[in-house]
Amino acid sequence: MNYDLSVNLGNLLLSLSDAMDLVSPALAQHQQRTAFIVWEMGKTAKLPKTSIERLFLAALLHDIGALSPEEKLSLHAFEADSPAVHCVRGEALFNQVPWLKPSAAIVRHHHRNWQDWDEPITNPVVAESQILLLADYLERLIRRGVYILHQNEQLTSELAGLAGTIIHPEIFELFVATSSREDFWLDMMSPRLYSLLLHHGPYRRVDIDLSNISSLGQLFRNIIDFRSRFTSTHSSGVAECAATLARIFGFTETEAQLMEVAGNFHDIGKLAVPNAILEKPDKLTKEEFAIIKQHTYFTYSILSTIGGLQQIAEWAAFHHEKLDGSGYPFHVKADKIGTGARIMTVADIFTAIAEDRPYRKGMDKEGVARVLKEQADRNFLDKRIVKLLLENHDEIIARVLEKQAVTREYYERQFTVLAERTGDGRHQAAH
Repeated sequence: MNYDLSVNLGNLLLSLSDAMDLVSPALAQHQQRTAFIVWEMGKTAKLPKTSIERLFLAALLHDIGALSPEEKLSLHAFEADSPAVHCVRGEALFNQVPWLKPSAAIVRHHHRNWQDWDEPITNPVVAESQILLLADYLERLIRRGVYILHQNEQLTSELAGLAGTIIHPEIFELFVATSSREDFWLDMMSPRLYSLLLHHGPYRRVDIDLSNISSLGQLFRNIIDFRSRFTSTHSSGVAECAATLARIFGFTETEAQLMEVAGNFHDIGKLAVPNAILEKPDKLTKEEFAIIKQHTYFTYSILSTIGGLQQIAEWAAFHHEKLDGSGYPFHVKADKIGTGARIMTVADIFTAIAEDRPYRKGMDKEGVARVLKEQADRNFLDKRIVKLLLENHDEIIARVLEKQAVTREYYERQFTVLAERTGDGRHQAAH
């Protein structure tokens, strides 16, 4: 175990940006391409290094407030009824993390048309929001089945039609100057764009430590869980349960903190699962369950691409594996499942069966014990960890409920109230 854990910020952000665009081939690389466009425009404009970093960060995660796959797809297809809602949510989420805060205002205003601004374009927030608006608009206009150099002139012409109303004329002219080279368009559409941004982008030499990784884990925990009021506190409960169990088991404090990070990230692959399946009140069909099964695969593939997080990737992604090899999606057996992953599995099941879901009420202490013991007897779960949890049930459930109460209060304050304040009744049922 590396106790001085640090990861490259660019690597982490690019992988998490990838995760947010997993929902459909129509969205693949959307935010990375948008980030590439603003990066190139920032360099052309000779913006200060801090401005480019702020803008690049906003672009890389600009759709963070679009919580469901359905919402992401409607936004990308220019079909969203209230695009401002995800901007306000995005601002709230960015404000959670100190080093994301400087980009929060850009995310808040990236769908605000030039004609709706009262401030001048010399205001950095106005200019950077307009750059992001253009980049996002351009990427959504691209026809993915058509070679980019067969459509770039038409794309530029369509953006020209927005100059003076939606886009400030100077921002459009900045784009024209930036996109005059064919390599701009070819790089933007390259399947190697991740590598290009990783090795040459603004954050290529920036590393972050465990505390900052933890902050980002909490942010993505909320993105994952806030899609539904039924799951709004699930990952916070899993993370607290796993960390507490790890301490009781004998893990060091650093290892317990890493377990909490893994718990916050464990369901990140669910970003690719439609809300219609996650919130279905009836039993899933075979086809629907097959879609669910991909979420831990994506959790592993996302986290394992981040240098330094291999151990966290296994702890997070193996939570549906079983000791007898009958779990999913990797079907690994006991000899390949480490103690951390075994703890995460018990923590996930415990939290899930103890909380209310659309199709059932949460179980009491006796019900929890019955389910966990049965699965341990069938060689699905580690009997030692089940025994530890049941022996310390009252302490663990108290800590889990306390952590979930804090998360629920934030969720209700920032998201349920937000839907009402923005007048978007469509989202109230899902939050």
